[in-house]
Amino acid sequence: MMLGPIGFAAPWLLIALAALPILWIILRAVPPAPVRRRFPGVALLLGLKDDDSVTDRTPWWLLLLRMLAVAAVIIGLAGPVLNPRDEGAARATGPLLILLDGTWAAARDWGAQIAVIDGLLTEAARAGRPAAVMQLSDPEPPLFQAAESWRSRLPGLAPAPWSVTPERLAEAAGMLGDATFETRWFSDGLAQEGRDDLLAALEARGPVTAHESPRPILALRPATLADGAVELQALRAAAGPPRDIIVNAHGLDPAGLPRVLASLPMRFGEGETEAQGALSLPPELRARLTRFEIAGQDHAGAVTLGDDALKRREVAMIAGRDDREGLELLSPLHYLEQALIPTADLLDGALMDVLPANPDVIVLTDVATLSGAEQAALLDWTTEGGLLLRFAGPRLAASDVSRTEEAPLMPVRLRAGGRTVGGAMSWGEPKALAPFAEGTPFYGLTIPDDVRVNAQVMAQPDPVLAERVIAQLSDGTPLVTRKRIGAGQVVLFHVTANAEWSSLPLSGLFVQMLERLAVSSAVTPPDATKLSGTIWQPVAVLDGFGALNDAGTLPGVAGERILAAPLGPDLAPGIYDGPDRRIARNVVSVDTTLTPMAWPARIPVEGLARAPELRLGGWLLAAALILMVADIAASLALSGRLWPMRAAAALLLVLGLSGTPHSAAAQDDARAILATSEVVLAHVITGNAALDDTARAGLAGLGQVLNFRTSIEPADPISVNLETDDLAFYPILYWPITPDQPTPSAEAYVKLNDYLRNGGLIVFDTRDANVAGFGTSSPNGTRLQRLAAPLDIPPLEPVPDDHVLTRAFYLLTDFPGRHAGRPVWVEAAPPDAERIEGMPFRNLNDGVTPVVIGGNDWASAWAMNVRGDPLFPVGRGYAGERQRELAYRFGVNLVMHVLTGNYKSDQVHVPALLDRLGQ
Repeated sequence: MMLGPIGFAAPWLLIALAALPILWIILRAVPPAPVRRRFPGVALLLGLKDDDSVTDRTPWWLLLLRMLAVAAVIIGLAGPVLNPRDEGAARATGPLLILLDGTWAAARDWGAQIAVIDGLLTEAARAGRPAAVMQLSDPEPPLFQAAESWRSRLPGLAPAPWSVTPERLAEAAGMLGDATFETRWFSDGLAQEGRDDLLAALEARGPVTAHESPRPILALRPATLADGAVELQALRAAAGPPRDIIVNAHGLDPAGLPRVLASLPMRFGEGETEAQGALSLPPELRARLTRFEIAGQDHAGAVTLGDDALKRREVAMIAGRDDREGLELLSPLHYLEQALIPTADLLDGALMDVLPANPDVIVLTDVATLSGAEQAALLDWTTEGGLLLRFAGPRLAASDVSRTEEAPLMPVRLRAGGRTVGGAMSWGEPKALAPFAEGTPFYGLTIPDDVRVNAQVMAQPDPVLAERVIAQLSDGTPLVTRKRIGAGQVVLFHVTANAEWSSLPLSGLFVQMLERLAVSSAVTPPDATKLSGTIWQPVAVLDGFGALNDAGTLPGVAGERILAAPLGPDLAPGIYDGPDRRIARNVVSVDTTLTPMAWPARIPVEGLARAPELRLGGWLLAAALILMVADIAASLALSGRLWPMRAAAALLLVLGLSGTPHSAAAQDDARAILATSEVVLAHVITGNAALDDTARAGLAGLGQVLNFRTSIEPADPISVNLETDDLAFYPILYWPITPDQPTPSAEAYVKLNDYLRNGGLIVFDTRDANVAGFGTSSPNGTRLQRLAAPLDIPPLEPVPDDHVLTRAFYLLTDFPGRHAGRPVWVEAAPPDAERIEGMPFRNLNDGVTPVVIGGNDWASAWAMNVRGDPLFPVGRGYAGERQRELAYRFGVNLVMHVLTGNYKSDQVHVPALLDRLGQ
């Protein structure tokens, strides 16, 4: 039943409101009015005062107070709810699946989505319905649990900075199982191939309701550079009325602080879905740009990152001779200028004048001799990361530079004179270029058939010549050589920069070679064939809200995938460093189009502006209680007996305060005090009740063994919730793995990484050594790989023979649990750890391995009841009991290792100590 925005769970109780007028009449009649009789003796009582007086009629305001109290009780018991759900939805009783696209487009209203989901889970918890949450951006099998448990994990959900792919949609459809359930699909509002198939699969299992934000979706394509200006293109999913937007260009100011360096207004026309604009900036300011962002749009699709394609390089060109006035085609700089003007900023001037400007590249064409000051300054500039590009010519061929010994600013030694082929005084034909070898900057470039070399300077044979040649002629003579100098390099073309000695400057190959050497800006994406075999390391990555974060320990990406592979968990959008350039992978590509989602008419679509449901029953009953207390006080006041009740009221207040239960904070403090005053072993709550009981019993059994055999007296083990509990109090966390274990939230992973970095130890137990080896060959192993991916885990190795775990308390060579035979993995020893002569183990540091990974089901082998009897069988007969004993010993060594570190490795110092004592 609904009365405006208020609904009632038990509306039939409202019938009792009809009795309020009758109650009013009854209260007005009690007490009855006195009968008046005149008695002369009453005159003797005049002037007397009675301390206890009773009114002859109940005041109207007291009657109203009582009516309000009774009405509040009746309405409160009727179960009033403000902004209730519709009755059809409220009657649903089956499981509830919350399905989120969870993409960058959903980030624009992520808070509103989470608020609606929280309300749905609250209603499901009230109705006793199990619930599950699935994100299509990174789908996992739905795990139906108590709705309240999912509510606690909602703050850890975050949108992914990529789109849903057809492969992920098909994967999600295959995870749904055969059970029936109701689906609430929180869409990002964009159409994607494969949605119809997933929708059909969901409808086959129950009703589907879509939730979608009405806010328009805006996105920004990657910025491009044309004619010295940065061109930007914005998109919107649905055509509509004209709309103005502002694109902010972010970068670093001269002080190195991030700020908005420029803004570009853009406008969507009537019915248009694209808007264009160009931003013209000085080269110095353009080089500082890092990203562009649509103002007011807090999602990754509204951000485009800049890379080397936007940074026009500054190139200083210096010729050894330029005295042929009017013969422009013979100028040593003409072809270089034509190749570089579209993509680079050229600097003119003398060498010592341009060096203070710190250009990216300096080109020397037929410059043979440099002064001492020029050579020293140029060498310092190159060492700091500059690229020195040199071209040969008659002056260099006739000079003595780099003849007897290699010059500091030349990549190889040169022969005197030069070499001429194909001329009137030579016997040979002009030489063609040989195919570029793999591993050189030019590998993969197509060589035109008409490129010929007529003359060149020759390199002296040398042991290092072969490794410095990056291009050669068909007869094997070097054409281009290179040498590294500090962080920079010097490259020599053994021909002129004009067409006197070769036709190379006349071809498009010349421009491509300059691009490969990073002389010009990389205005086009690198060739896929060039990327093969390279690794690109992430520098910074975007999250779903468009924030650029440090990549941390994320692994590198293979060159074959860096450009073409779809974005996902293993390839996040961001900035990637490669061998010779920096690439940005943006959420929106140049080919991206935004298409709004069109839901079938049979699917109800709701928005996200849903007022929160508020139950008013408790508030009304509390108000009724207050009114009743006020009625009592008013009645006592009318009778003159209010003040003696003050002492009793104060006593009741004190008793009420003393009887209040301890707050959650007090309970947390007690738990923290217990964990810090005693050694407490802890295990991670997995959501599987039987497995959690086994883990707790296993740690309790290990605690008994430690108490009997060592000086460690651990308290009862504690079950840890990764989402809510502080992990810093526990030296060891036992984490059994199940295939359907939920993934912790981002906040939980932050706590776990802090725990590992500050000396904590997590024991991962996949419990599958009887069916699988180490790796992902079992469901538990696959799940462990996904759970551990966000953790800061160092390189691992099987426990070596000299690891302190083999001798922390007991001498062990094997570490069985309920199962045996599977290797146990720990942090790998440092590469420089050496075994001292005469000692049986290496000189290791005092650190503790942050993780121990195995699958031997140690908790089941340790588990005991209160009488100390094992709970699970291990092996058969004596061999089984021997295996259980070794499991106990491994547990003792493990706890000793956590509490004392690698202290036993200090025995490597024994020979030195004995030697000093002997002195």
